[in-house]
Amino acid sequence: MQLLQEIIEIACFSKNNLLLQGESGTGKELIARLLHDLDRRPDKGELVLLDCSAVSPELAGSEFFGHEKGSFTNAFSMREGAFGLADGGTLFLDEVGELTLPMQAALLRVIQEGQYKRLGSNQWRNTTFRLVCATNRNLEEEVARGRFRQDLYYRIAVNVCNLPPLRKRPEDILLLAEHFLQAALRQDYAPPIDEYLRSYLLTRPYPGNVRELHQLVRRLADRYAGEGAITLGCLSPADLALFPDPANQFEQALKDMMHLAITNHYTLKDIKRLAGEAALDTAIEEANGNLQAAAKRLGVSDRVLQLHQAGKRDSG
Repeated sequence: MQLLQEIIEIACFSKNNLLLQGESGTGKELIARLLHDLDRRPDKGELVLLDCSAVSPELAGSEFFGHEKGSFTNAFSMREGAFGLADGGTLFLDEVGELTLPMQAALLRVIQEGQYKRLGSNQWRNTTFRLVCATNRNLEEEVARGRFRQDLYYRIAVNVCNLPPLRKRPEDILLLAEHFLQAALRQDYAPPIDEYLRSYLLTRPYPGNVRELHQLVRRLADRYAGEGAITLGCLSPADLALFPDPANQFEQALKDMMHLAITNHYTLKDIKRLAGEAALDTAIEEANGNLQAAAKRLGVSDRVLQLHQAGKRDSG
């Protein structure tokens, strides 16, 4: 929630460049799209995406600057590059840490001067864009090692947002799954997710982060019959094989909750108290209010649950 608030403030109240850092698949492109969509410039241009890791050094000049017809072999027509296409809009450079040092210098000049030339042209062209860069590298360490220009780093890192991996924000999993389901099924609302599939989604490991969850949901949508809740039956055999062992499932869920509690500054005393109260409440609920049965299930005396219920009545 704090990250989204920060993105909204940057989009709506500034024109600053943004650097997104985090593991691969954490949703950096989604954040870039959100920032562009929220940008309130009345004459806003397009969002242009360029994956720096997929651009070969030989073609980098053309990809960024564009080229004139005949400027090099096989340049059969004029081509606009990313700097021109993004004029008035947003330029998203994914994996910016993969740029060569010469391209870093070229990017810096365009950012500073707001001008560029197509390959094979002598004409300067103006361009103005908001720059959003993403990387899974630690650019400060890259600067210290001489692999990334310090002056460029400070230009692109006016605002920096660190995207935590999905395992550290379990509260986002179901919200993202519903969003991806709605998009995959092209419906106004996502179908309900039954409790067993919810448990699967919350406890499955996601080394690929948001990208892996997105792909999983697309497979679920492909197998969904189109009526009622979406269930474990919509999982492919390969995905179903990853259904976690109950003991491991509990341990992982507990670790996730501990991470959430510590992140929100709960002390060990607070955690013990809240965990104990939650266990008592759950046992009573599972036993349909029968304190004796709940106490037996928890391995405590009836008196413990009686005092717990009395305390709740007094505080209420």
